[in-house]
Amino acid sequence: MALYYFIVFALFAFSLGACVASFLNVCIWRLPREESVVSPPSHCPKCNAPIRWYQNIPIISWCCLRGRCANCRQPISPRYMVVEILGGVFFLLAYMQWAMPTILGYLPPFGMVRLFDPWMMAVEALAITGLILGSFIDLDHFYLPDRVTIGGMVLGVPLSFLVPEMQGQPDRIGALCWSVGGMAGGFLFLWAVGAVFSRLFRKEALGFGDVKLIGAVGAFFGPWAVLFTIIMSSVVGSVAGIALVVRGRAKLGGFTAVPYGPFLALGALVWMYWGPAIFDWYLRLLRLNG
Repeated sequence: MALYYFIVFALFAFSLGACVASFLNVCIWRLPREESVVSPPSHCPKCNAPIRWYQNIPIISWCCLRGRCANCRQPISPRYMVVEILGGVFFLLAYMQWAMPTILGYLPPFGMVRLFDPWMMAVEALAITGLILGSFIDLDHFYLPDRVTIGGMVLGVPLSFLVPEMQGQPDRIGALCWSVGGMAGGFLFLWAVGAVFSRLFRKEALGFGDVKLIGAVGAFFGPWAVLFTIIMSSVVGSVAGIALVVRGRAKLGGFTAVPYGPFLALGALVWMYWGPAIFDWYLRLLRLNG
C-alpha cells in the first residue's frame, strides 16, 4: 500500500512540474518580447493558429504531434518538451526527498532527508520555477530577467524569516541573518570577480544579471549555497568551454560569449537537492585524511 501511494503522488508531482513548465514555455517566449503571458491564449508563433487544450498537454502533445504544429505542420522546437520534462523531474526530486524515507522507509541515495513541510515544498517549487525561467531566457537572449533575479532577492529574505528551514536554521532571526548575509556576500563576491576579470581582459566577463542571480540564491539558501553554487557552476562551465573548443565552436585562448546563468541555476538546484549531503561527505573525507 505504501508503494502504491508513493507512485501515485510521484506521478502527481511530475505532472504538476510539467504543467508549471508548460506555462514557463509561454513566459520564456513572451517576456523578452514584452508580451502578455495571459492574452492572447496559446497559439503557434508561425501561423498564429490557436492551440487547443488537447494539443497543449505537457510532453504528450508534442510527442503525438511529432514535434509539428497541427495547423501549418511547421516544426516545433523540442526545447518545449525538454523544459516540461525538466520541470517534472525537478518537482519529482523535491517530492522524493521526503517521501522516500517517510512513505517507503528508504533513504534516497546521495540526498538530504527532509520531513514533510508544505511550506518548504512551496519554496522549492518557487525556486525551481524561477531558475528554469531565467536559464532558458538567458540561453536565448543573454540576459536574466529582473523578475527572477531581483524578485528572488526581494522574496528570499522574508521567506527565510517565515520558513527558516530554507537556511537550515532553527530560529527565524538566525535564518533572516543567514539570508541577508548570503545575499550580500554572493552579490558582492561575484560583482568583484566580474570587475577584476573585466579589467584584465578589457571585456565584460560577467553580466550583472549573473551577479543578481547569485544574490537571489544567497537570499533563498544562504552563504554555503552561494559558495557551492559558484564552485560547481565554475567547474561545469569550464567543462562546457572545453567541449566547445573540442567541437570547434570556440578557440582556445579566445573569447566566446556563453550565458553563465544556466550554470549558476544548475549549481543552485544541485545544492537544493544534494548540497548539504555533499558538504558533509567532503568534511568527513577531510577528517579521515587529516
